[in-house]
Amino acid sequence: MTKPVHSSGSFTLGTTDPLTVYRLGFGAMRITGAGIWGDPPDHDVAIRVVREAVDLGVDFIDTADSYGPFVSEDLIREALHRDGSDPYGGVIIATKGGLTRHGPDEWASVGRPEYLRQCVHMSLRRLGVDRIDLWQLHRIDPQVPEEDQLGVIKEMQDEGLILHVGLSEVSIEELERARQVMEIVSVQNLFHAGLRQSEALLDHCTEQGIGFIPWFPLGNRALVAADGPLAAIAARHDCTPAQVALAWLLQRSPVMLPIPGTGSLEHLRENCDAALVTLDDAAMAELAQAVETA
Repeated sequence: MTKPVHSSGSFTLGTTDPLTVYRLGFGAMRITGAGIWGDPPDHDVAIRVVREAVDLGVDFIDTADSYGPFVSEDLIREALHRDGSDPYGGVIIATKGGLTRHGPDEWASVGRPEYLRQCVHMSLRRLGVDRIDLWQLHRIDPQVPEEDQLGVIKEMQDEGLILHVGLSEVSIEELERARQVMEIVSVQNLFHAGLRQSEALLDHCTEQGIGFIPWFPLGNRALVAADGPLAAIAARHDCTPAQVALAWLLQRSPVMLPIPGTGSLEHLRENCDAALVTLDDAAMAELAQAVETA
């Protein structure tokens, strides 16, 4: 099987014990049930999606303990884990903790140090590893002192439970405060062609060599619709609007690590083939400003 994802180029996370991954990854949120709650509608298809993502060249999979909750991590282990010193065969499994679930589409931050420690230990158990290569704080809990949250994460890193640390939905100021405590190798903020409120953070990460993981990289359905605002560019490049959206992200910054997620084999292949698309200068100029969608 060809590996189109390899055409996305690579990025190295961290300076101490660095990890190099292909830039187009896979987000494992959508392999769960509706509302990111419970089991997927078709368990076997979910397993096939994860395995085929790797077959297509993905070596960076992003998940979280709150996806399901726990379902996504369990499915990843079932699909990919094998016995031995390298249970995922070189595939980096990045996970997150710090959000609790009380029902479909319900999310609540909990940043108490004892809870964050529990998150890490349970993710280690579910994924079947001794160390998490990239663990990300899903949200900074405003109800808990920031230094307490960062402190326990640093403790777990020093203990060897976590190799690299990332943050999700943060400002430049929050990122820089965290970098005073430990190396932060990635941030994960909402960002796509139609919504760019984190553009200053992206530029900061580009300058500092910090990975930027845009969640919801395809935006809403209107953005990537067949007759939507990216359709003309897609027609010129003989690709789909979704592939335009992902190709733009990859070309926007060398630190960009898109993680499009899906529970569909068809959409997975479409997303991975976006690594083969190179947008011309006219398209990049047209996309220089946020794309308006309904």
